[in-house]
Amino acid sequence: SEDTLSVNYQRLILQHISEKAHKGVLTGSDITDIKITIVSGRAHKKHTSGGDFREATYRAIRQGLMEAYSVLLEPYYSFRLELPENMVGRALTDINLMKGSGEIIDKTNEKVIIEGVAPVRLMRNYHKEVIAYTKGLGRLSQAFIGYFPSNDSEQIVKEIGYNPLTDFANPSHSIFCKNGTSFSVPWYEVKNYMHLESYLKELNLDDKDKEVKRQEEQFISQEEIERIIQKTFFANKTDKSKWKKHTIRVSTKEDKVKTYEDNFAKDECLLIDGYNIIYAWPELKELSDVNMDAARLQLLDILSNYRGVKKCRIIVVFDAYKVPGHQEEISKYKNIYVVYTKEAQTADDYIEKFAFSNRKKYNITVATSDALEQLIVRGQGSKLLSARELKQEIERVNEMLRRTYIDVESSNRNSIIKNISSHVKTKLNELIKDKKRFRK
Repeated sequence: SEDTLSVNYQRLILQHISEKAHKGVLTGSDITDIKITIVSGRAHKKHTSGGDFREATYRAIRQGLMEAYSVLLEPYYSFRLELPENMVGRALTDINLMKGSGEIIDKTNEKVIIEGVAPVRLMRNYHKEVIAYTKGLGRLSQAFIGYFPSNDSEQIVKEIGYNPLTDFANPSHSIFCKNGTSFSVPWYEVKNYMHLESYLKELNLDDKDKEVKRQEEQFISQEEIERIIQKTFFANKTDKSKWKKHTIRVSTKEDKVKTYEDNFAKDECLLIDGYNIIYAWPELKELSDVNMDAARLQLLDILSNYRGVKKCRIIVVFDAYKVPGHQEEISKYKNIYVVYTKEAQTADDYIEKFAFSNRKKYNITVATSDALEQLIVRGQGSKLLSARELKQEIERVNEMLRRTYIDVESSNRNSIIKNISSHVKTKLNELIKDKKRFRK
């Protein structure tokens, strides 16, 4: 109020607040979106001058920043990436390495469109890489959308190495006067020397309980959260470009009950993209170059042995979409099922349809290294195994069987010496000794 501090000094403080860019204490970068409120102040009619409030304003802001919990923000791009279908895996891997997020929103004419967001510092020159690995067929458009919390704040702060205590242009300590002399006070001791009572006080227990209860009663509906996200990230976009990765899920009691019922007493089912696995495993790929039928049989034999240990339903799906007039064929090979798709149907199509139709009946795991297929089946709630992970799992099971067999053989091995009586053992030892003496 004007009774505490005259309006002229209040205006002077506001002027000094806006006359310079204030630096943050994490990296020395400009601070943004900060609200500053004048809550109290004091001036002396004789000894206070305008320059005093300039220094006091700068140091008070710095004091607040040192005490507050700072969050490092960095600029983000929203992007739209168009590229050939066979390059999707490379693009999604790059987006993940850039700490970004992306979603496939369209797939037409052997082209895929990915939209998402990523930090500017990591995506600044990515258009050059897109042109290089797509051989000019890819196109990337970017637009600045604002500042958001950094995913690598600790690493960035460490790399910049900014120390707010040694930044003499933006000092964090304060100057006080006593007995006609001035002295410097570190920021963490300032409150002990202040001429004013601190405006920020700790809440008592009753006030804390009321505050906690008030915060618990406040909530935002799921619809409101999605509306805010859509306005922030995807204004001027159609419904099919909704940002699923940034959707915040608010769980309820009904959701928990439903999840329990969906997962109760389900059988395990492993769906395998046959040709994808063959071309991903070096030994099978090498065999397929000579004889594809032999590669298929070897894969089926490996999976059949695996099925003998893992009590789950295994379905291996092979493409036959280029075979004219071919009808869908389902057969049983030993203890696993083999599917050859019909004409104009890919293995991916069959797996997607089966996973969606049987998601309530089975706990489904899909084994494929097709990045696009992985995104689709993951969206349907299925688990994923890459070709490498499937190979490692089978090798682990085989090693476990081998060790078990060796242990059983060692424990069950029968020898004559174990089954003879002690009297006979004594006689045998005597004969052995006599034989040795005779040789000598």
